[in-house]
Amino acid sequence: MLNIADTLRVWCREAQPFALATVVQVSGSAPLPIGTALAVDADGNAVGSVSGGCVEGAVYQLCQQVLEADEPPTRARFGYSDDEAFTVGLTCGGELDVLVQRIDSTEQPHLSAALDEVAAGRPTAVAHIIDGPEELLGHTLGVTGDTCTHEGPVGGEDWEDTVTAQARALLRAGRTGRVEVGGDAATCPEKLSVLVHTHAARPRMLIFGAVDFAGALSQVGHFLGYRVTVCDARPVFATPARFPHADEVVADWPHRYLAATEVDARTAVCVLTHDAKFDIPLLHLALSMPAGYVGAMGSRRTHTHRLELLREAGVPEEHLIRLHSPIGLDLGAHTPEETAVSIAAEIVAHTHHGSGTPLTWSTGPIHHQTARSTMSAQA
Repeated sequence: MLNIADTLRVWCREAQPFALATVVQVSGSAPLPIGTALAVDADGNAVGSVSGGCVEGAVYQLCQQVLEADEPPTRARFGYSDDEAFTVGLTCGGELDVLVQRIDSTEQPHLSAALDEVAAGRPTAVAHIIDGPEELLGHTLGVTGDTCTHEGPVGGEDWEDTVTAQARALLRAGRTGRVEVGGDAATCPEKLSVLVHTHAARPRMLIFGAVDFAGALSQVGHFLGYRVTVCDARPVFATPARFPHADEVVADWPHRYLAATEVDARTAVCVLTHDAKFDIPLLHLALSMPAGYVGAMGSRRTHTHRLELLREAGVPEEHLIRLHSPIGLDLGAHTPEETAVSIAAEIVAHTHHGSGTPLTWSTGPIHHQTARSTMSAQA
């Protein structure tokens, strides 16, 4: 639901009831991931999407029905059907389950609070019961910072503690996912499936080397939703005016800045200096950190020499295999802009376990599962 947080926040603040349709399960080549939502207000205004267009009309009608009749939450499944040309279904061949429910913000003030946190850019998670007893279906629990709030009779403190811990784990990882909870006296007598929607801090892209390629890559990184930092030891080149798309520009020795900054599994480190006095201490450090992607620019000859220097510096082989060098996919790029697309394409492919090959050369699902979508939660 957080893909349409801005509009939902407005409707909640205006106390407008609305119907919320949330993708709670996908299989095959479904076009959008779990947690994606479409909402319809009492005037028939719609925002968001659950399928990229394939079944929007049917989901819209279901939303209107639930909203107008004030019906309890209901689930619907949509899949591909070739029996009839106009059958409602997914032309991509996948399947998705949608939970449709009426939302009245006056009865769920915690949801408004969570949406306010999202608008402020603070990390927020909303745990959403998508399967379980009818009286609990659709209830939510918000996790913002060190607090949690819930709507409705969702169980005892053990249940809340269990889901809150799992929600925080997903929030730290920056992903939305399902949590299976309960089925025992220690948590909740009824087994529940909970979809945790997360709004995490933006992942970081750290670009080292204040060169033309960095200018183009910072623009692409910003477009992809990264918080972009450009760092160079030369103050005359490391200026905000040269990199208007970067969130910050730092004049410092690259390895010294990296040692003092935040890096996690979603961080992309892009070394564009191809100068050994900067590259070697920087890559020595970067390859020992939990960054999700580390790439370095340079020719194949530069790469070979760089590996020799890194080995001499004591970098173990298990760290060296993490290095993407020469950086980027083979797109035949020449200009800084083309090269930036090449680098970004490799980062996207690496993040989502893509092959980087043309889809016309491959078979099977187009959309990859990047991580387990379901977690088991036991007290």
